Order: sequence, then C-alpha cells, then structure tokens
Amino acid sequence: MGGYSMADLWAILVMQGFSGLSLFSVLMLMALGLAIIFGQMGVINMAHGEFMTIGAYAIYVCSKVASTYLPALLPYYFVFAIAIAFLVAFGVGYAVEYLLIRHLYRRPLDTLLATWGLSLIMQQVFRSVFGAREVSATLPNWLMGAWKPTPTIDIPLNGLFVMLVSVLVTLAVVLFLYRSNWGLRVRATTQNRVMARAVGINTSRTDRITFALGCGIAGIAGAAFTTIASTGPTSGSLYIVDTFLVVVFGGTASLMGTLASAFSIAQAQSILTFFMTNAMGKVTTLLTIIVILMLRPEGLFTAKVRR
Repeated sequence: MGGYSMADLWAILVMQGFSGLSLFSVLMLMALGLAIIFGQMGVINMAHGEFMTIGAYAIYVCSKVASTYLPALLPYYFVFAIAIAFLVAFGVGYAVEYLLIRHLYRRPLDTLLATWGLSLIMQQVFRSVFGAREVSATLPNWLMGAWKPTPTIDIPLNGLFVMLVSVLVTLAVVLFLYRSNWGLRVRATTQNRVMARAVGINTSRTDRITFALGCGIAGIAGAAFTTIASTGPTSGSLYIVDTFLVVVFGGTASLMGTLASAFSIAQAQSILTFFMTNAMGKVTTLLTIIVILMLRPEGLFTAKVRR
C-alpha cells in the first residue's frame, strides 16, 4: 500500500491513532456537553462552540497570569486552570439559560436561531477583548514531547493527558446522571416534566443547572483544545458541526453512543487524512456516517425510555 511495508503501516496506524487522541478528547467533551443539552433537554445550542472558546481563553488568561506574576506555578497552573475554565463556562451558561434559553423551551427552531445569534455576539466579544488574532497558552513542560515505546512510534504526551481528562469527566458525568439524586431529577424532568413538577421537583432549576453543566463541560473541551491549537474568536465554531455529528451518529441522549461516536470519527479522520488530503479524509468519514445513518437512523445507541 503506497510503498509502505507492514511494519511501516503498523507504526503509522499506531501514531495516527494516538495523534487522534487529542481530537477525540475535544470532540468527546464537546459532544458530552451537547448530548446533555440537546439529548436531555431538546435545546439546539448553536453557541456551544463559543463555550469551548471561553474555556480556551480562560486557559490563556491563566497562562499569562502565571507566567507574568507567578512563574513558579507555571509547571502546575494547567490543572487548576482546567477547573477555572469549567467554572467560567458554567457561570456564563447559567446566566444564558436564565436570561434567554428558559423562555424558548419546546421551541427548537427559536432556540436554534437565538443561540446562533448569541454565538455571533460572543465571537464579537472575544474579538473586542482578546483581539482578532489567535493566541496560544504557555503549556507546562510535562505536556510537551512524546513517549517512544519503540524507535518508530511517537505518542504525544498532551494527547495522553487530555484523554485522561476526558475519561475522568465522562465518569463524573455518568455518576452525576445515574448515581445521584440530582441526576434522578434530571432524568425525571426529561421523561415527564409535568409529573416531575407534580412530585415536587423544581424543573426550572434543574434545567438551569443541566444547561450550565453542559456549557461547563464545553469549557473543559476548550482547555483540551489549547494543547493542540491556538485560540481565536471563531475556534469553537469550527467544531460545532462535528460535535452535532457525533451526537446524532452516537444517538441522542446516549452517553455510551457519544463516546463510541467521538472515538470512531476522531480516529477515522486522523488515519484517513494521513493517506488522503485533509478534505478528502473528512468527506470520506462524512459519507460513511451518512450511509450508516440511512441504515440506522436512531444512531449507534438509543436511550431506553419508558413510554
């Protein structure tokens, strides 16, 4: 195949697979937040990418503060900055739900148009505050370089780290939704809002926290994004289509489907773009997903809901 030996092909597949870990982590975290908002609440949030950008800019600001005022903390700041990125995106999401989204429930077209307008406003705010040029955070030294298990295979350390973060966040979300009283309220509100309200659940507060949680997870995706690319006002919008694709392909309201879909799409794009052009790799991946969705419109996994 293309003059490559079997050993070369194996090394390429392994390295491209691991290089796709960072893309997988970003898509996974973005789709996880969107699956909660779209799958659990039925809100089409076109500004979801901008919440990722909020997280990325939060990492950049923390990087500048650490390098300027607290240089001794540069090796350690990134872990704390991830938590700050989550809190900032969570807080903005909480305010957006209260001021805008809560007036548009059960009106999906209106939420689509309103959040699309919100995304444009947020992009302009980013330009006004941080400028139109892309910026990059200063990463700790332990995130740089690669691990070499063999002389022909290089595994990027940043990919391993952000994959660990995505796994921990996914486990936390699963525990939150399926092993906590608050998660029980979220699922009850999703399945039957009127009955949930009748048994004393504050559905408005549940919606607000759920929306903010999805935005906060997008903020963590922004933190992962800073390890693979620079941040600009439109960085988040570049991922919104892929994120919706992951959610629909995996099955709305299915966290397992989101995980499987994000991994499949990230690895397919990473490997195919090595042997093809970047555009052809994405087109091939998209066509494959379209064919699968034609055969299985509900996606890879479906949520079991009692009717």
